[in-house]
Amino acid sequence: MKRVFSGVQPSGTLTIGNYLGAIKQFVRLQETHECFYCVVDLHALTVPQDPERLGRQTLQVAAMMVASGLDPDKMTLFVQSHVRAHAELSWLLQCMTYYGELGRMTQFKDKARRQKHATVSAALFTYPVLQAADILLYDTHLVPVGEDQRQHLELTRDIAERFNNRYGETFVVPEVYIPRTGGRIMSLDNASTKMSKSNPNPGSYIALLDEPDVIREKIGRAKTDSGREVRYDPEEKPEISNLLTIYSLCSGRSIEDIEAEYEGRGYKDFKGGLAEAVIATLRPVQEAYHELMESGAIREILDRGADRAREIAETTLDRVKDRMGLVPRL
Repeated sequence: MKRVFSGVQPSGTLTIGNYLGAIKQFVRLQETHECFYCVVDLHALTVPQDPERLGRQTLQVAAMMVASGLDPDKMTLFVQSHVRAHAELSWLLQCMTYYGELGRMTQFKDKARRQKHATVSAALFTYPVLQAADILLYDTHLVPVGEDQRQHLELTRDIAERFNNRYGETFVVPEVYIPRTGGRIMSLDNASTKMSKSNPNPGSYIALLDEPDVIREKIGRAKTDSGREVRYDPEEKPEISNLLTIYSLCSGRSIEDIEAEYEGRGYKDFKGGLAEAVIATLRPVQEAYHELMESGAIREILDRGADRAREIAETTLDRVKDRMGLVPRL
């Protein structure tokens, strides 16, 4: 089977956008591909983190991924820092990456603009290379990413091709995988921006652990377009179109079917139905999450995953070091 790799940062709280746009795709892919999924705690360190909170969130994100349907018997789930080859390959690939390439990364420029220049870490500048190492270590064929990460994957492809041209065929050159539906769930308060766990306004997203009453309140306050018509039209009605996408993905119903149900009924009834669909979707996920955290089973899953990931990652790293002329230990 072809291999898939993707990582999730343990910063902030996972949202319904993460679930619908990424994790549900991960669950589907584990049935048809050899999948490696990683909680990328090293990436989180590009900005200051509270150590205790980072450790707690790393376990929480992993547990939420398993609770959402990832099966430890079908895929490999691990923590990035548990496999040292990620950091080591990142350095080797930095030696193959140009300053100008990193300087053109849109996410770096956006984040740097929001911070004072003196506080922007070197890691924030170079982390796309660590991301490339994450992917290339596993001979990855497909990488499920959002549109905002497409530029980083193109850099990964450039680095892999450059290495292969210089040292001979070493890396699989990965392809981007972006699902047609659900790949980009937008904010509840502004449909022109992606729903983000880092948004300072908690009303802009639905967290996967939100209680039912909180979900009802957030959806009730979600921004809507002018008028009362429940109609999918991303150009003229972006806010309602975003809510329709969430409704469809949570309920398993077509957007056309939902439009027909709420024809002439207005936004209030529509939002009420949407809230119940979201609550019903998240209820079993929340129950499974609490069981994993209380039992401690998530630690065992991550340990097994790290053992499996290390076997493959170290084989790739040894191959890279040999190609580059680094002398192995006796």
